[in-house]
Amino acid sequence: MQPRKIGRLIAFWLAGVICFSGCAREQPTPAATQPPPLPTPTSAPRLPMGTHGFPWWNDTVFYEVFVRSFYDSDGDGIGDLKGLISKLDYLNDGDPATQTDLGVNGLWLMPIQPSPSYHGYDVTDYYQVNPEYGTLEDFKELIDAAHQRGIRIIIDLVLNHTSIEHPWFVSAEDPASEKRDWYVWSDTDPGILGPWGERAWHKLGNAYYYGVFWDRMPDLNYRNPAVSAEMEKVVRFWLAELGADGFRVDGAKHLIEEGENQINTKPTHEWFKQFRTVYKGINPQVITVGEVRDSIFAAAPYARGDEFDLVFDFDLASAILNGVNGVDGEKIQNAISFTLSKYKPGQFATLLTNHDDPRVMTHFQADIGKMKNAATIYLTMPGVPFLYYGEEIGMQGTKPDELIRTPMHWSAEAQAGFTTGTPWEPVRRDYQEVNLASQADLPDSLWTHYRSLLALRNSYESLRVGEYIPVQTGSNEIYAALRQTEDQTILILVNLSDDPVQDPLLSADVPNLRGSFSLQSLMGEVQFADLTTGGEKEGFVDYQPVREIPAHANLVFMLTPKP
Repeated sequence: MQPRKIGRLIAFWLAGVICFSGCAREQPTPAATQPPPLPTPTSAPRLPMGTHGFPWWNDTVFYEVFVRSFYDSDGDGIGDLKGLISKLDYLNDGDPATQTDLGVNGLWLMPIQPSPSYHGYDVTDYYQVNPEYGTLEDFKELIDAAHQRGIRIIIDLVLNHTSIEHPWFVSAEDPASEKRDWYVWSDTDPGILGPWGERAWHKLGNAYYYGVFWDRMPDLNYRNPAVSAEMEKVVRFWLAELGADGFRVDGAKHLIEEGENQINTKPTHEWFKQFRTVYKGINPQVITVGEVRDSIFAAAPYARGDEFDLVFDFDLASAILNGVNGVDGEKIQNAISFTLSKYKPGQFATLLTNHDDPRVMTHFQADIGKMKNAATIYLTMPGVPFLYYGEEIGMQGTKPDELIRTPMHWSAEAQAGFTTGTPWEPVRRDYQEVNLASQADLPDSLWTHYRSLLALRNSYESLRVGEYIPVQTGSNEIYAALRQTEDQTILILVNLSDDPVQDPLLSADVPNLRGSFSLQSLMGEVQFADLTTGGEKEGFVDYQPVREIPAHANLVFMLTPKP
């Protein structure tokens, strides 16, 4: 970037690639951000490594937690790590026979490092826990307690930028500082707007620094090999010393800019390829999930096997939400099939919404039928699902972001059972009606529906790693698909309409499906007729399973061969 010379940029970039693993380590790090010495976490039970040749994350449903809003253990109104530990049995108690836990087996923690902002996406120390959340010892306790229950934990890794209050940037304000080149500077205003048309260059003293998200979030300079070497130390600290299972990488597409080209640049891809060798060298089972909020054409190249393990498929999330709202099952089928054509089998992350988007229940205007339909579709389709905390009980919220990240509704007690004090952000007014306690024992509640779907996914490998086969229904009101492994075939059928669908006819070209089958109901009370394949192709044509499919029905069946 101006006014740096092109030759110097190339030299820095090449040095960063060649010396990624630490040739710049002789440069000192401020004492405040040196990794503190810690013992290795206590040994935990061996966690499963995956089925049918797939990685372990394809057998995992992740749950996104905003620690600040999950559960407050000490009454200061701010959620904390001890509070999260106390709620692990709600997420997964480690006993498949119980029915009181949700059944997730992965957690993604939004930023837990020190930050001047409530959200944590402007870090001031990569080697500590935000004191409002607890200590490094608390994090170690969380890891051990989670692993004992079969839960893996990934944390947000904010690579692109730091806080303006980070000691590195405070030092970098001095043009003579060795940290000056840890950030991106220009002697004059380049006059280049950010990718959303926002101001990206910010004046400080007699120079300008680049901060794509905010003037208080200056971008790090990854053309400087010292920055890459430092982030290797950060990653090693959280993986090898603290026992984290991986990272969700924030703002990945913004890492390295090339003048006016500020997203998805070639140097960004090259950096992440080198970065992969670092964390996989520490532990091959580490997972990275890239946040590439872009079209599938831009996002998919990050997940081809040499950068991230997964990226979030935001296009697919929109297609599911819009398809459910628009009563268009074919739209959803087509979106899933298109996604499968762009990624390695199952190597993408699915979601409905997260901490940056209006909550799902708000999107559906509190329509429980639509909420259940959407949950059924994305929890029975390929990919690795991510639930946003509170989604399972139908919490609502829209912009500004604080209102999407309000405290969890545990009960109808004061402050929704989140805290005995005054919450950092007021709980929603509907907490007395929308809370976990009011739904946990109801067979038709939204929470029970989510819990049942997770139990099915955890129980049947075809729902996790099976082939996806769309089923033609002749009606956009019906979404239907098969999931199939060598020894399992499961049919999913969802009526997206407010009205019953009469005389449905199902057709599908299904490899290795011949003969007669009874349909065992795994979800839903509707009984389906036996299915007999026939004709020149494997599969079935104009199969009529039932005379009527009820409004907003969510039906899952196992196909069992008949003698």
